[in-house]
Amino acid sequence: MERTYPLAEAHQIDRARQLVGSARRILILTGAGVSAESGVPTFRGPDGMWRKFRPEQLATPEAFQADPRLVWEWYGWRRERVGACRPNAAHAAIAHLTFRNEDARLVTQNVDGLHELALEEAASEGPFKGDSASRASPIRLHGSLFQTRCTGCDHRTLDRGPVDVRSEASLPRCSECAALLRPDVVWFGEGLDPEILQAAMRLAERAEVCLVVGTSALVHPAASLPLLTRESGGVVVEVNPEPTPLTALAVSSLRGSAGKILPELLTVSAEP
Repeated sequence: MERTYPLAEAHQIDRARQLVGSARRILILTGAGVSAESGVPTFRGPDGMWRKFRPEQLATPEAFQADPRLVWEWYGWRRERVGACRPNAAHAAIAHLTFRNEDARLVTQNVDGLHELALEEAASEGPFKGDSASRASPIRLHGSLFQTRCTGCDHRTLDRGPVDVRSEASLPRCSECAALLRPDVVWFGEGLDPEILQAAMRLAERAEVCLVVGTSALVHPAASLPLLTRESGGVVVEVNPEPTPLTALAVSSLRGSAGKILPELLTVSAEP
């Protein structure tokens, strides 16, 4: 059922629909808010404690070097919690858009893997059945909980399995060189992969519309991507429950949950 909006909000969503629907080159930038309706736990803030540790104490190269078993235990717990979550309507709407429009690309700050699962689900049923999910794969700025990276040879592997943390000897090891594996995520104090960042920046610079969903617009360099779109002559559309530093720069800023707004917002552009 289509939602009924107050007049001012209806004008905002109509304008956003027109902008997204008429654009070919679209960049979607997503943050934690897009996964909130899937029940992904918050690992930061007052409720983000694990045992007696905060994420800032565990998600660092120094913590991994000092106690890799403890860090892997935390990430194993996170994998278990996040792995039980499923994509919501926002993930599905984005997946459908990126399948239908090869010039619509997704850049995400999230490490939960739900965008990838949404693509796999879209490729297994409906009008996209048989399509390749890899064609529309997101650019992951901060890595993935379900991928490992070797501390020796830098080999990367997809891994959704449980982590054996009984001892340091039982921790994940590289199949290529037997060195210790680490979660393939960007930790505090680490920079983003330059190639990944450059790819995201190029997309932002050429985008006609940058659709920013569920992000606080506080974490850089991700928060700078919409600014690149605007500086290059494109426009910014925001979907977020609360105002952000980006709101004043957006031509349309829609208040509400991504799972309710995106299916309606992307309907026009999702039509054949």
